[in-house]
Amino acid sequence: MAEYTIEEKDSFTVLGLGTELKSDYTDYAGINKEKSEFWQTVKKDGRLETLKELATNDYIFVVNEAVNNKMMHYAGVMTEATLPDEEARVIQFPKGEYLIVKGEAETDEQLSQLLTGIAFGQALPEADDFAYVGGPNTTVVMGQRNDFVFGEMWIPVIRK
Repeated sequence: MAEYTIEEKDSFTVLGLGTELKSDYTDYAGINKEKSEFWQTVKKDGRLETLKELATNDYIFVVNEAVNNKMMHYAGVMTEATLPDEEARVIQFPKGEYLIVKGEAETDEQLSQLLTGIAFGQALPEADDFAYVGGPNTTVVMGQRNDFVFGEMWIPVIRK
């Protein structure tokens, strides 16, 4: 049984730099490879650091969202700022209830994969009173402790 909570959150905005995931949505290895390559690129070329400078907190948001029938993946920060970059997208998260899964892993990437697997593979199927009806979802990388990265997965849900 997966451990999760349901929390009320105010609406918030994430500014994200994104990439379209081309792998089939059932091709987890392909999707994870694309995500990994994207994160290596935004870290190496300095775009992630540019985003961090605009952030209102120290959290890094790993956002997944369907946009115009495309699977999009973003590196983002919570901010009211914008960038003139064509890749940058202002992602609105609605006020409402969110399914929250907490965890820790050795890297940001492992944390995102772990929490996504638990949230969509275990917690959502077990949450009989709630349903995910789409919209952006995010892994929030909150910090480090004892050589591990810790954070949470936030998925907007509605009551059934």
